[in-house]
Amino acid sequence: MKIADIVFATRQNHALEHATMHMLTRRNPYVRLAGRSTPSGFYIYGPLDTQEVAAAASEALARLEQGEAHLAVHPRCGTNLVVTSVLAGTAAYTATMGRPRSRIDRLPLALFGATLAAIVAQPLAHRVQEAVTTTPEVEGLYIKSVTREQRGKLTLHKVVIGRY
Repeated sequence: MKIADIVFATRQNHALEHATMHMLTRRNPYVRLAGRSTPSGFYIYGPLDTQEVAAAASEALARLEQGEAHLAVHPRCGTNLVVTSVLAGTAAYTATMGRPRSRIDRLPLALFGATLAAIVAQPLAHRVQEAVTTTPEVEGLYIKSVTREQRGKLTLHKVVIGRY
């Protein structure tokens, strides 16, 4: 399998993971959930029933296939954290570069730069998810299996994606 194919499969699975998370959080607004995508599928971490995860993944796939591309983007995606961190760190560093003043005198500039970057990062991270880390193009995919694992107190579900 080529690297480009692996990346594309991961982007598809990431979109399906997000759409599944949308379905699950709508049904379980107070349950803490997390997800992680791989080239072969994705994981959902949280105390859920396996049938509920399977139903949510199936609904998510159907809705993406029907054109609901907005479901591929999720507000609590790790991409948002990465984009915000990179921008805020870069802005804070840049705001204090070449300044001969003491560290404490540079702190307000660093904080202002980081805050401004965090504000800019919100819409930018959304666009990065749309263009780079996910794709709602899920034609030819199917839910191959959904299995539950218990690791101590942690419950996770592995959703394996098949391709026609």
